[in-house]
Amino acid sequence: MYSGALMRRGPYISMITNRTMNLLIRAAMLFMVGVFLALVLNLLQVQRNVTLFPPDVLSSVFSSAWWVPPCCGTAAALIGLLYPCMDRRLGEPHKLKREWSNVMRCVAVFVGINHASAKVDFANNVQLSLTLAALSVGLWWTFDRSRSGFGLGVVIAILATLATQLLVYNGVFQYTSPDFLYIRSWLPCIFFAGVITVGNIGRQLALYEYKVNQEKTHQD
Repeated sequence: MYSGALMRRGPYISMITNRTMNLLIRAAMLFMVGVFLALVLNLLQVQRNVTLFPPDVLSSVFSSAWWVPPCCGTAAALIGLLYPCMDRRLGEPHKLKREWSNVMRCVAVFVGINHASAKVDFANNVQLSLTLAALSVGLWWTFDRSRSGFGLGVVIAILATLATQLLVYNGVFQYTSPDFLYIRSWLPCIFFAGVITVGNIGRQLALYEYKVNQEKTHQD
């Protein structure tokens, strides 16, 4: 009787173990994506003197504070895992065409939005903020269009903006020419676009994992 129960539990335990391992692998990949984007995009901001770090906290070849890439990597892992989870919970599958080429285009557009915030000169900050807001919403409309994606993007962008305000207030770093309390008014737009981008990467990784599991099931 005991051996029979153990045999029945065997496949279940194996399934849980595989699911946990796949989750850890996805989290690790998303973490690396977040670290890479943080290094590249923060380098652009520092070079253009948009963000300024005190000399005593500069500790990498990319002139970035050591804690920025790990924080961004952790945030990317959480966001990338949260998006497909919310899709399942809300019963709102991602309806747009989902391919890696589409995800790469989304990443390229996000990098372009960040590039515009650092290098394109506008008449005033209001014009820049409105332009980046339109581009960010356009990114969501082009590569997402889900209510859960938009809602999570807005909520996480607000939380990230508040966290950045606290960091700047405590002197961890600063923005040149702040116009929205201690930061630049376009920063929430960058956060929103980044959340949508990482969310799409997380969805694509989850879809790839699902397809692989389906193929294994059919083979068995």
